[in-house]
Amino acid sequence: MTKMIFVNLPVTDVAASTAFYAAIGCVKDETICKGPQASMMVWSDAISFMILDKAFYQTFTTKQIIDATTTSGVLLCLSRDSRAEVDAITEAALAAGGKEPRPVQDMGFMYGRAFEDLDGHTFEPMWMDVDAAVTAMSGAGEPVAA
Repeated sequence: MTKMIFVNLPVTDVAASTAFYAAIGCVKDETICKGPQASMMVWSDAISFMILDKAFYQTFTTKQIIDATTTSGVLLCLSRDSRAEVDAITEAALAAGGKEPRPVQDMGFMYGRAFEDLDGHTFEPMWMDVDAAVTAMSGAGEPVAA
């Protein structure tokens, strides 16, 4: 069986968040999530985002739910196949109501941006030339310029 990850995210408005995740390329799957309190948004064969209203999310933990607009609990890095795909998903997120919390990061061998969803959860789409990154990070040579 493929190892999978289900990223559970507390949100204020499940319907609005479902639309946001659809805008960045996720597909809604109602196989295990139905109803107004939750939405399963599939990113890939192995990764799904479980969009849960805060009251429903709270049933899974006794801890206080953070306000992701003011407190960082996790940064979710999403690999992309090109710089253009990094830009495309970020621009789609912004058009769907997301925010861009920091400027573009371009190290030549690695290119990344960041966006926040409607509730402040931070995503970092990135493209990387793995061979050039290994060389640059090992100190064996200069990073490859784009």
